[in-house]
Amino acid sequence: MKKFLYWTVALLVVVLTVFIYWKYVYTYGEGYRAGMLQKFSYKGTIFKTYEGELILSSIKSNQDVSLASEKFFFSVEDKAVAQQILQLEGFMVVLHYKEKNGRLPWQGDTRYLVDSVKVQK
Repeated sequence: MKKFLYWTVALLVVVLTVFIYWKYVYTYGEGYRAGMLQKFSYKGTIFKTYEGELILSSIKSNQDVSLASEKFFFSVEDKAVAQQILQLEGFMVVLHYKEKNGRLPWQGDTRYLVDSVKVQK
C-alpha cells in the first residue's frame, strides 16, 4: 500500500509540474503586430503591471488615421521595454510578442507578453 501511495503522489507531482509549465511558462505562439500605439499604462491593485493597446488597422486614410481597426491588448514584463514603449505612444510601431496559455497576476492582464518594440517606417 505504501508503494502504491508513493507512486500515486509522485505521478501527481509530475502531472502538476507539467501542467504548470504548459500553462504559465511554455510559449504557445509568438509573432509581430504592427499598428499605432494608442495607450500604455502602469496599473494594478496588488500587482502593478504595464498594459497597452495597439490599434491594428486594415485600411489607412491619407491623414494617418486608422479606419476599420481592431485593438490588440498586451502586457509588458521588462521595465526597459516598457520605458521604450512609453516614449512611442501615438507612433506607428511593430511589437514582438509571446503568447502564453495562461497568465499569472504579476505577468499582466493579457496572455500576450511583449518583449521588444521598434518604430515602423
